[in-house]
Amino acid sequence: MSLSTIIRLDTVLRHTGLSRSTLYRKIAEGTFPKQVGISINGAGWYEADVARWIADPAGYRADNDNDAPSAKATDHDAG
Repeated sequence: MSLSTIIRLDTVLRHTGLSRSTLYRKIAEGTFPKQVGISINGAGWYEADVARWIADPAGYRADNDNDAPSAKATDHDAG
């Protein structure tokens, strides 16, 4: 599964079993991956992020997803 594969809302709901309202509540709480923009009016989710949530819903934290690689490791983290 590639990080660059983006799936849409209907697929996310089908794979997770969540309702739409629960999904958006979890996004707001930081316990589900954030959407990524794919066009002016469209958005989706990285498939790999959703798969990580499915693997461990209780332990998932969205602050580890959707960051550029350079944003995940900064100089102040090194020491």
